[in-house]
Amino acid sequence: MSQAGHRATAAPRFMPDKRTAPEISRLTAEKRPAVRNAVLFVVALCLLLLTIQVSDGWRARKERLAEVAVATTNMSHALAAQAESAVRVVDTVLAGVVERVETDGMKGAGRPRLQLHLKNMVTEVDELHGLFVFGPDGHWLMTSQDRIPLYTVDDREYFQYHVRNPDRFVHVGKPVRSRSNGEWVLPVSRRLNNPDGTFGGVALGTIRIDYFSTLYKTFDVGSNGVIMLTLDDGTLVYRLPHNEKLIGTDISNGPVHKMYRSLGPAGTAMLRSKIDGIERLYSYRHLETYPLIVATAQSKHAILEKWLKSMLGQALITLVAIALLLYFGRRLVRQIVIRDHLEHELVQARELLQEHNRALTVLADHDGLTGIANRRRFEEALDVEFARTSRSGAPLSLLMFDVDYFKRYNDTYGHVAGDACLRQVAQALKDSLVRPADLAARYGGEEFVALLPDTDPAGARMVAERFRQAVMALDIPHAGNGAGIVTISAGVYTSSAATAADSATALVERADALLYQAKQSGRNQVCGGDLAAP
Repeated sequence: MSQAGHRATAAPRFMPDKRTAPEISRLTAEKRPAVRNAVLFVVALCLLLLTIQVSDGWRARKERLAEVAVATTNMSHALAAQAESAVRVVDTVLAGVVERVETDGMKGAGRPRLQLHLKNMVTEVDELHGLFVFGPDGHWLMTSQDRIPLYTVDDREYFQYHVRNPDRFVHVGKPVRSRSNGEWVLPVSRRLNNPDGTFGGVALGTIRIDYFSTLYKTFDVGSNGVIMLTLDDGTLVYRLPHNEKLIGTDISNGPVHKMYRSLGPAGTAMLRSKIDGIERLYSYRHLETYPLIVATAQSKHAILEKWLKSMLGQALITLVAIALLLYFGRRLVRQIVIRDHLEHELVQARELLQEHNRALTVLADHDGLTGIANRRRFEEALDVEFARTSRSGAPLSLLMFDVDYFKRYNDTYGHVAGDACLRQVAQALKDSLVRPADLAARYGGEEFVALLPDTDPAGARMVAERFRQAVMALDIPHAGNGAGIVTISAGVYTSSAATAADSATALVERADALLYQAKQSGRNQVCGGDLAAP
């Protein structure tokens, strides 16, 4: 009912003066839209300003992060290429050393030439810290240094790797501290074989960790930025800012390696460091040939610092504009608002009446115990749906259910438990119906019905069986039932159109007869009828 209608109906109750009633109605009609429109205008304008501010700020933030992501990705690609080149140079030199040792040996005239070759390579190749040849027992056979140390290297990881692995591929080992001069170096090694294929020793080339430090310091990653070089297994080779204590530590559980295991050879993401707890935008890349990963990152704070300052300035201006709008808008609304107590009372009375009507509707159409539709509501719906199926010829299915041995259940467990059982069964029936047009109702006592428009026999049986299984799944104990739990029996009947023999009452009777047949056949089952002939 419209507000005007409520006013016309309620007017005698308040009995205002006949001359003032039209004036009140006129003022209400004129002032209420003005108040609403003024409020909507002010709110919409404030929301528009906020939306523009948030949208522009979010867009600028995304653009800033995307811009830095491209920069860090390009930087990681460049660093990976440089690391690849450095290791490849050492690998190439090592391959030549292996070929000379295995072909010419280290005795006779070939030894001085090989010794000179090692020294020349270290002098000419910036990446090289040293070149060494070790025998199968780990003793030094040749070195690019001036003297041959007396200690052995058979305890080094790279040496043990080649002892265990017969392959001839290059091996990039864990960083170690050189025993000759104390420097941190990255070992790159190859296996030497005897003529019979047995282990003949190791050819080793080392790269100074300081080489990566000198190289990475030329890249600007901002305040709290990071550049890392790690092995595939998570061993840290170098990290900028440099901390010698971190060399050789295991960071396999860190965010970069987790991202690597998830995304593959390259990736970019905002992650929080496990070393210092700073959130950064990381980009990493795995070297194409060697088991190394290069990662570069800029701190989120540094990336968004300028953006944040700009956004705070714009936000302050926007907030001032919104405050002015709200202030003048409030004054405007206060000037046009007329406190119409009569209308307020009428609205309250209307709402109260509507609430009472809703409560009465619920009481009239729903079963007080189970909360689903009652028999009255079911019979109304049945008449409507039967008339509709009579016109359209669409199938209409009716399901009737009965709780098996419910009297025994009440006698055994009491009526309070019986009521609780019926509520659970009703809820299971309601949950078994998935379409809004389907209706579940309590027909009487322990008997329930379900009305399924546009449902053929197969579909109706499927719904009935789903409900039967749902009741069994409740697992309600029932000592008086052979199954040991509460079960139901069901009768399912489907009609396609009204015939001379068919009516809404006949539909109920046939479904009830099929329910009786299900109970006579042993209960806890569904018994269905064929589609009626048109």
